[in-house]
Amino acid sequence: MSQDVQKKIVSRIYGKRRGWVFTPSRFLDLGSRGAVDQALHRLTAGETIRRLAFGLYDYPKSHPKLGLLSPKPDDIARAISEKDDSRLQPSGAYSVNLLGLSQQVPAKIVYLTDGAEKSVEVGNQRIQLRRTTPKNMATAGRPSGLVIQAFRYLGKEGVTDAHLDTLKQVLLDSDRERLWKDRVHAPAWMHPLFEKLRPPTPT
Repeated sequence: MSQDVQKKIVSRIYGKRRGWVFTPSRFLDLGSRGAVDQALHRLTAGETIRRLAFGLYDYPKSHPKLGLLSPKPDDIARAISEKDDSRLQPSGAYSVNLLGLSQQVPAKIVYLTDGAEKSVEVGNQRIQLRRTTPKNMATAGRPSGLVIQAFRYLGKEGVTDAHLDTLKQVLLDSDRERLWKDRVHAPAWMHPLFEKLRPPTPT
């Protein structure tokens, strides 16, 4: 019976792209928790999958020169939040990095969520899901949400003209227009900065 569960699990894993991050809960429709855990243990030992942390695995992607690649933080965050069907919003230093305003990848990557608070350590990085207010999640999943969180981290005196110039290059005109509309979800001190980021009005 456990071998049948393992075959079904392998089939599901192979149906995903390499780099897929998952928890045992993704397979509980195929067998009991004990059978699933046993199958994942055997697949880890056989190097079909990789154990990232307690109860967290991936179908690892490899590079011809770099070897096994680390999973993307977004994939890890989605995997550990999947039970809650919650939304995620990169925050803090990570939002600054994602927008290209800093090249430094933080050791602790924080996501705001409307689900449960969780954290996990994978390699030398800690992924933390921090529960927040509905207002902070109003722009989740949009570039404007990323900009708001980056500016919140940098602070009123920390946003420079160089930051604004970078955002003008990386954001589409539609994103910059949406950012202006989403100013209602941001502190008042950000509004003049959003004004500077608005695309030119067609003549």
